[in-house]
Amino acid sequence: MFVDNVKITVRSGKGGDGAVAFRHEKYVPLGGPAGGDGGRGGDIILKAHEGMNTLMDFRYKRIFKAQPGQNGQIKGMYGHKADPVYIAVPAGTSVYDEDSGKLIGDLIEHDQELVVAKGGDGGRGNIHFANSKNRAPEVAENGEPGQEIHLRLELKLIADVGLVGFPSVGKSTLLSVATSAKPKIAAYQFTTLSPNLGMVRLDNGQDFVIADLPGLIEGASNGVGLGIQFLRHVERTRVILHLVDMDPENGRDPYEDYLSIRKELGNYDENVLSRPEVIVPTKLDIPGSEERLEEFKKQLPEDADIFAISSIQHTGIKDLMNHTSEVLAKAEPIHFDVQSDETKEYNYETKADKFTIEKEDEHSFIVKGHDVELLLKRSNLDHQDGIMRFARQLKSMGIEDGLMKAGAQSGDSVTILDFTFDFI
Repeated sequence: MFVDNVKITVRSGKGGDGAVAFRHEKYVPLGGPAGGDGGRGGDIILKAHEGMNTLMDFRYKRIFKAQPGQNGQIKGMYGHKADPVYIAVPAGTSVYDEDSGKLIGDLIEHDQELVVAKGGDGGRGNIHFANSKNRAPEVAENGEPGQEIHLRLELKLIADVGLVGFPSVGKSTLLSVATSAKPKIAAYQFTTLSPNLGMVRLDNGQDFVIADLPGLIEGASNGVGLGIQFLRHVERTRVILHLVDMDPENGRDPYEDYLSIRKELGNYDENVLSRPEVIVPTKLDIPGSEERLEEFKKQLPEDADIFAISSIQHTGIKDLMNHTSEVLAKAEPIHFDVQSDETKEYNYETKADKFTIEKEDEHSFIVKGHDVELLLKRSNLDHQDGIMRFARQLKSMGIEDGLMKAGAQSGDSVTILDFTFDFI
């Protein structure tokens, strides 16, 4: 099964907690704090792999988690950093933030990497909080929480040459003759239900990748037929082979078919129309096709690039592939409007820094906000020093003044996430 659009959830690892510890060594009086820092949590990294050509694997696993960093240790020892989790995706995968719709990055080269979820930083141990006033602080930070992001992966096949045309014009037959690919071939429309890739190897040692793109009919760019599912794959083909049926008994007009497919390509992406195009009249083995070809040529511009073939008799196939290779060599590379190769990390956008205070009842208040919630998660409240530090930080953030303006009095309860304390 060919799968080119999936949704997954990634969760990077939480940073390890800093330790509260003290030196206890013989002959070392007043040894002081010795709690080490926590290790960094594991990243989630997408990595392009040219050996994959579908997102099928993500049908069975959609949630990916990294391990947390190790907690800090005694004697000032740091916790271990967690290993990153690598997720293999096909080359040609576009990565979107599902919640915002923002394009995060585009993986188009083998082994290209993109950090989509950054592991949380480790918390500092109490060795960092000693000062002249408090030489034995019982203060440490918890590790930073990891990030959870919902992603949409969209595969756009990277092929040098794309075969386009109405159903049953001979795209799959040409692919099977020109390459070692084995697409399904039958005399009815929509035989091909998913793109097929093949490698063309020429006698001069050159080769290129060719893709059979199914389902293009009139209205495809608006969702008619199967075309809308696969039009995205045309974006990355550098040369278009436009196949047109010359069978005089098919009841269709070749020139109208040609214009119709060009219209659908342009409606989807105007840039595709500027790509080099080779017009390939097919089925020249059928009686009456030669006359129809001459009529078709008269309707085309004089500079049209035309190579007629018969895939059944293998007529013109070799010349067409050699010519396609020459056109491909002169074609401009495709530039994508995505992150550069140097930008390999997704800058996760946090929520606004402001906090809100809600009055639950006469003596209960709820404080919400990204910064205050993160502060709670990173505060170690197992020790009195940690509680006092947390209170000072709330005051410096303006939350104490905000509670007083909201009508809070001593003894009222204040809740942040699942933590409730008395307001004093």
